Amino acid sequence: MKSVITFCGGVGAVTGANFLLEVQDVPKNTRIIVDCGLLQGVQHADRFNESVFPYDATTIDMLFITHAHADHIGRVPKLIKEGFTGVIYSTPATLDLTKVMLEDQCQLIEREAMQKGVLPMYDKKDMMKALSLWRTIEYHVEQEVAPGIKVYLKDAGHILGSAMVELTRNGRKIVFTGDLGNSPSLFLRDTEAITDANYMIMESVYGDRNHGSKEARHQHLTDIVKKTIAGKKTLVIPVFSLERTQDILFELNELVETKQIDPLPVFIDSPLGIKVTEIYRQYEEEFKPEIQERIRKGDDIFDFTKLKLTARPEESSKIFGTSNPKIVMAGSGMSSGGRIVYHEMQYLPDPQAIIMFVGYQSVGTLGRVIQEGAREVLIRNEKIAVRADIESIDGYSSHKDSDHLIEFVDGSAETLDKVFVAMGEPKSAMFLAQRLRDYVGVKAIYPELKSEYELEF
Repeated sequence: MKSVITFCGGVGAVTGANFLLEVQDVPKNTRIIVDCGLLQGVQHADRFNESVFPYDATTIDMLFITHAHADHIGRVPKLIKEGFTGVIYSTPATLDLTKVMLEDQCQLIEREAMQKGVLPMYDKKDMMKALSLWRTIEYHVEQEVAPGIKVYLKDAGHILGSAMVELTRNGRKIVFTGDLGNSPSLFLRDTEAITDANYMIMESVYGDRNHGSKEARHQHLTDIVKKTIAGKKTLVIPVFSLERTQDILFELNELVETKQIDPLPVFIDSPLGIKVTEIYRQYEEEFKPEIQERIRKGDDIFDFTKLKLTARPEESSKIFGTSNPKIVMAGSGMSSGGRIVYHEMQYLPDPQAIIMFVGYQSVGTLGRVIQEGAREVLIRNEKIAVRADIESIDGYSSHKDSDHLIEFVDGSAETLDKVFVAMGEPKSAMFLAQRLRDYVGVKAIYPELKSEYELEF
């Protein structure tokens, strides 16, 4: 039987994942969406996010969510608003993370709409209805979701709860990778292998480059923290609330627990980051066995001496008056909003400050502008001089790099009919597609937005 996949988002950019699979059958076709995320960090993002979906939401039977990052879940309530009444599936951890991520996103959308004097893209009512339609599937439990169509989730190793969605029918398999983890991670399990896919829709964030070594990454962080302490500086780290906050907490815990540094005030100035960290604590069974053993022996891997959680605004405002040396971790990770912008307004002009980027900075974001060496930036309509030291640490990405993406695909080289390379900037995706053709010998395609492809499925 023929099926059709349409790339409704997640192409031409890292973000905005949204893929439509129409499985043709008698008497009724099955229409499946995988991911429904926000486009972020590009100039036309608002227009894209607020536009009507290129399909009738009322006809969609089910939605699979690979993980809880906003570029994969951020438009789910909008899908509800346009009439979706099907079933939403994810892992249990992804659902728990989605609850806090969407609540935060909903507040932001409603606040921005009020400032602009327009109606919000969606509201809390849409978000709550979406959560009421949600069902969870554990890893490694095959489930029939429509006549003849089965789903099986494997651990993507990207963030807590992240999954690759395997759909099988008549002995044929389509795999939606979501985002693939930069294994081995600090505490999460490794990305599981795929060895028998016929079609693969995969990410390509780092499709054209490789990460530095994890040892060099750890040493770079250690050196910067020691520099902060020795020079009595302020270290400001823009972090994503989900995963990067927990990664850096884990690393700082290591430095303190092994006495490589003396404890210094460390502020988690992110209400969302604090909530997400608590959810991570509830899923320690998804951590590596050796990390689980450490936790059983009493090591709280996300806590250490002088760590302060500043959830309330009045707590956050006291950070500025705290003597150096100190470390401030705040969202957003690309400096595109949130509390980090207030810290950057305060500390970018300060020669006694260090701004350290530990994540991918999309083209056009404030983070990317600072990272690329601007000597002056515009924040909240105010010109801010950049006199702080600017540091970037490669390798903290939770995405596989080019060589490991190729290695991942090679596992299914014997069975693959096509690989669709998506979820990356064009140069990255096209480079990876060419490398897959050259090195793995598979038919790798870089799709365009709204392009359709027939599949034997």
